[in-house]
Amino acid sequence: MIIDLVTVLGLVAATLTTIAFIPQVIKTSRTKSTKDISKGMFTLMISASFLWLIYGFLISSLPVIIANFFLLILSTIILSYKLKYK
Repeated sequence: MIIDLVTVLGLVAATLTTIAFIPQVIKTSRTKSTKDISKGMFTLMISASFLWLIYGFLISSLPVIIANFFLLILSTIILSYKLKYK
């Protein structure tokens, strides 16, 4: 199976977008500080990622599915830290 250039571009973008959330998860886990994290923003991010994930399945887009699956997980972790470490 040959992956086309558009799919490769999407996978690279999905990877970079997802990786961008990892430093926040690590920092919050280490410091237990969530003072500057917006609960509303991460609630919206979880909702958006969930809807994008459904959309990805509906259009059978691997980059959209992968990116939003991991964004959903990372955003949920960050929001759970926000709720835990008030």
